[in-house]
Amino acid sequence: MKALQYLSLAAFLAILFAVMVDLPPRGDLQAPAQKVVNEAGTPVAGTYYIQNAYKDAKTPNMVTVILADYRGFDTMGETIVVFTGGLACFFLLRRRP
Repeated sequence: MKALQYLSLAAFLAILFAVMVDLPPRGDLQAPAQKVVNEAGTPVAGTYYIQNAYKDAKTPNMVTVILADYRGFDTMGETIVVFTGGLACFFLLRRRP
C-alpha cells in the first residue's frame, strides 16, 4: 500500500514539474495573462478590471475593488459558506455534559 502511495506522489510531482517547465517566465509581457485581446479576438476580462477599477469605485487598491465591488455577492457567499461550516463544526465537536 505504501508503494502505491509513493508511486502516486511521484507521478503527481512529475506532472507538476512538467507543467512548471511550460510556464512563461515571470513578468513576460507575451504571456497569455498579460494580453489585452485573446486568441479569439475578444477582450480579456482582467483587462477591463485593470483599466476601470479606479474609475468605477474611486478606490486606489485594485484588489479591494475587485473583491468588494465587482465580486461582492460571490465574496459574501463564500463568507456565508465558511461561517456555516465553522458553525457546524462547533455544534458537532462541542462537549456535552
